[in-house]
Amino acid sequence: MKKILVPTDFSDQAENALKVAAKLAKEFNSELHLLHVLELPLELIDPVQGHSSRNLPESIFFMKLAHQRFSKLLQLPYLQDLRIHENVQFGEAFKGILEFSANNKCDLIVMGSHGASGFQEMFIGSNTEKVVRSSEIPVLAIKNHEDFNINNFVFATDAEPANKHTLHQASEFAKMISANLHLLYVNTPNHFKTSKEVKERIKSFTEGMKDINPEIHIYNDLSVEKGIMNFAAEMDADLIGIGTHGRKGIAHFFNGSISEDLVNHAHRPVVTFRI
Repeated sequence: MKKILVPTDFSDQAENALKVAAKLAKEFNSELHLLHVLELPLELIDPVQGHSSRNLPESIFFMKLAHQRFSKLLQLPYLQDLRIHENVQFGEAFKGILEFSANNKCDLIVMGSHGASGFQEMFIGSNTEKVVRSSEIPVLAIKNHEDFNINNFVFATDAEPANKHTLHQASEFAKMISANLHLLYVNTPNHFKTSKEVKERIKSFTEGMKDINPEIHIYNDLSVEKGIMNFAAEMDADLIGIGTHGRKGIAHFFNGSISEDLVNHAHRPVVTFRI
């Protein structure tokens, strides 16, 4: 893990994520790339060119303000002796994060999550959820202040053969952070399978992966999201992992995204891997 991207809006949630990212960077000798995206008001958008003008006095002011806040941030004790790059750019936050991640070949995105519910969650959402939905690289979402000492890592899966690569990614992540990997299949009333069927499905899913030997769990609940959170709570898991389909538009509205729901509602860290 050479490069860790930490988007920040300088909030408490963003600092929680930064503390976790700093710990990972020290452990793996990684570079930290801090990114603040300036989403300027519409009146600062050039109506002819269709984009923000960096030469406007207001733009320059917000740019200087962001760098001042970075200067204070970089004085924090837990960031000392780390290789840190600060970046400020204009645009839509989640698009800017994804573009920066791709252009700089980052290996992991660590973000804070505010959480939302009801109509706010449906119509507004958070930048973290949008990044989780679209990112090609793993995203680690941190909601609360975390020491991030991971002993038990629960990776939830539907055990579809086409998604085997996510198990490989989860296994590599577990090895990297020296965590015990627990493979979880949630059985629900709407998609009920017998224990025999689930065991055969998981056996086929893990077949050929000799270096991967997770503890396997089958858990019954009313929904996949509830099953994951209830199981994680029962075993006091330190981290939840799941693959994300990256659904967009009408498909996302009707089908939703379990990974985004977990990022929003789980009280423990969540890491997502692109399916």
